Amino acid sequence: MKWLRGKARSEQTGPQVVLKVDGMHCASCGLLIDDELEDVPGVRSSSTDVRKGRCIVHLTDEGSTDPSTLIAAVERAGYQATVLG
Repeated sequence: MKWLRGKARSEQTGPQVVLKVDGMHCASCGLLIDDELEDVPGVRSSSTDVRKGRCIVHLTDEGSTDPSTLIAAVERAGYQATVLG
């Protein structure tokens, strides 16, 4: 079991979007991105891997959140993102 924003969660299933994120340097960068993404309506959770330079965003429903909205959230945190195919 993993912890996310103070809540226990089991392995995530359902729709997800994978983002490539540029400009991260440390774990705090990843936390900042996750906090910003998890405030977006339709996002269930976010898990950013700074070493891999990617973020997996778990959505509440397929098509519930446009990828451009997720990219905008990452940009608000001060980083650049693109959707990985």
